[in-house]
This record gives sequence, C-alpha cells and structure tokens, in this order.
Amino acid sequence: MKTAVVYIHGKGGSAAESAHYEPLFPECDVIGFDYHAQTPWEAKAEFPAYVAALRERYDAVYLIANSIGAYFSLHALAEQGIRAAFLISPIVDMAQLIGNMMQWAGVTEAELQQRGQIPTDFGEVLDWAYLSYVREHPITWHTPTFILYGGRDDLTSRETITAFAERIHAELTIMPEGEHWFHTEEQMAFLDQWIRDAAGGIV
Repeated sequence: MKTAVVYIHGKGGSAAESAHYEPLFPECDVIGFDYHAQTPWEAKAEFPAYVAALRERYDAVYLIANSIGAYFSLHALAEQGIRAAFLISPIVDMAQLIGNMMQWAGVTEAELQQRGQIPTDFGEVLDWAYLSYVREHPITWHTPTFILYGGRDDLTSRETITAFAERIHAELTIMPEGEHWFHTEEQMAFLDQWIRDAAGGIV
C-alpha cells in the first residue's frame, strides 16, 4: 500500500521539519506542507485541495501537525479522509487562547470589538474578526487521533487538552516536563518514542 504522511508545521516552523519524521516512517513518503494560510478560514480554503491531491496519488494519508498547524488542520481537514492524526501541542480552543491573550494585554472584549485589531507587546495582534470566527466555527473531528502534550505548555491548559481529547476520543500522552515547543534532546526523544508507539500497527 502506498502511504503518505503529511507534516503541517506550527508558527515560525517550516515544511523542512518533515525530514525529522522520515526515519520514523521508513515505508512511507513523508511530505512537508508549505502552506500560506494565516487564519482558519484561509486554511479551510487551502488545506483540503492539498490533501485531496495527495489522496489521488496514495492509498492512505496520515497527518502529523504541530501547534497552530494542528488547529488549522482540525478546522480544515475533518472531511478529507485522513486515516489517523498525530497532533503535537495542538491549539484546540482558540477562543480561550485569544481570551487569555486579551487578559495578558489588558484588553477588554468591548475594546477589541470597537477597535477591530489591537497589537500587543508580546508580538501578537488581537483581532475581533478572528475571535468571532473561531467562536462561530467550533471544531468537529472524528478522525482517530493521538495527542502529545507538554505538562509545561503555556498556551493550552491541561484541563483544556484533557477535555478536548475526551470529546474527540483521542489518545492523550503527557510529558510532564514537556513544553509547548518540543525541542530539547530529551523532549525530542520522548516525541519520537510517542510516535513509534502510537503509529505501531496502524501505519
């Protein structure tokens, strides 16, 4: 069976990161998706066509997605026939995250609604249209899913990720000393073993 594993990076990442996963899927084609979307609605316009083209060439398509790339994938690829998904530090409740960023920036909802967009000192731009969209378009996902979460993730709480995993019937693995960005030698070794264990027998 001809199988593809598509990798979707997080903010500041690149499709080239897919090379890390090639040894973990030696019998598959691991492909990094160099996407352009900056919002979930742009992802919904861009991602399905990309995966549909892969499905024409492969018998099965699996997904590895990281952080905001996972969030975009959850929004855009629910109906695209993904066999299974491996999500690393996924953003799963964007409305909650934006609300947290508003608190960090000292911005009220009324103020954001009035001004439309408000830049923050920590580099993010709060956007009323974005917040409204994610509230109106909750995630619906039925693909078999495995989630890796770092216990020191500063963007998504343990309660939030646990509730999401239960809602979509995903298998959740927590690395207590893991961060949102898995990057140290120890963290990457944990990530690699998680993928081997999760993918064993299904890919």
